[in-house]
Formats: sequence, C-alpha cells, structure tokens
Amino acid sequence: MNGLLVALRSEIFVGLHTLGSKLVIVTPALLVALQYTLAKLTAAGTEARDSLLGQSSFDEALTNNAWGYFVDGLSTGLTLLGLLLVAMSAYSFSFDRDTGAVRHLLIRRVSRPALVLAKLVYFHILALLAIVLLLAVCYFLSGSLWEFGPVVEDGFELIGEDEIRAEISLGLRLALLPLPAAIALGVLVSVLANSATAAVTGALGITLAMDLFKGM
Repeated sequence: MNGLLVALRSEIFVGLHTLGSKLVIVTPALLVALQYTLAKLTAAGTEARDSLLGQSSFDEALTNNAWGYFVDGLSTGLTLLGLLLVAMSAYSFSFDRDTGAVRHLLIRRVSRPALVLAKLVYFHILALLAIVLLLAVCYFLSGSLWEFGPVVEDGFELIGEDEIRAEISLGLRLALLPLPAAIALGVLVSVLANSATAAVTGALGITLAMDLFKGM
C-alpha cells in the first residue's frame, strides 16, 4: 500500500519522542506493582494483628499462594491497558488532523488507507510491548512477594500447578482477543469525530457502555 512504511516510520518516530506512548506501555505495570505492594502491606498488617490477638482468621497456605495475585495483577493491568489503548488510538488520528500533521503526510504521498493502517499497526506494537512488560512484572513481583505452588487446604491438594497454568493460559488468551477490536474502535471513532476531545470522550463512552451492558 502506498506510503505505509513512511507513515509507520512517522508514527514510531513520534512515539519515541512523546510521553503518551511510553505511558501506555508502563502505566499498567506500575499500577500492578502498586497493587501488589498494598496487598502485601495489608496482609502483613492483618497477620501481625492476628498474631498479637492470638487469632488466625485466614489460611496462610492460601494467602501466600502467588497464583491468585498473579491473576489479579493481570486482570487489573489488562483492563487498564484496554482503556488506554482505546483512548490513545481515538486521540491519535483526530489530534493529527486538528494540528495539520495528517496534511503533511498526505503531501508526502501517503494514502489515507495507508495512514489508518499504519496507526493500527503502531498501536498493536504498543499493545504487544505493554503486555510483555505487564506479564514480566506480574510474574516477577508475585513470585518475589509470595510463593507459586498448588492450592492446598488441610494437607490436601485441591488444584495442581499444571491445572492452574492451563487455566491462566486459557484466560489470558481470551482476555487478549478483544484488544485488537478495542484499538480498531478507537481509530474508527478518531476518524469520524470532529475533534480530539470528542473522539476520546466518544470512544471511552462506547467502551464503558458496552462493558456495563455486556451481560445483556
């Protein structure tokens, strides 16, 4: 397609020199790190209080299992990442149109379909980098603060590690499937909207509305 590489190089160059793209990559991982820190402090405080009172209000084998925290971190990070990708993709094209950057690309013989496709490819690259960082942070921090192992209660193994890994793998694949659609939705709204503010507001509004009514 005419000008696809030119448009993609332009997107990558702008992304390397702006803060927004970096925030999309690191924000989910940073939020998960904060979530783990608060969870660890809360558990430590509860354990200290129960120890002083001579009580035991929780199962230490379950609360120290890292798999649950790993899944919680992935859930939080992917939810935030989906919203960030929708907002960023909705903002990108409409902002470039408002500032006249799109006109410069079109002057360089970049076709309109190539420009839209370059933005789709660029946001998929951002999503991939953010997911890799999120997985690494979740696995490393949850393994450092807690211990990976089977779910054991009263000496009986309820769920083995192989089963846990298989379930997490399936859930992760299902959670990642909507991300390309979220990116495409943001770009679609960005193309149709009259301004960057309207694009971001409309894209996030549609996303949250679908989430509220997904049970129907």
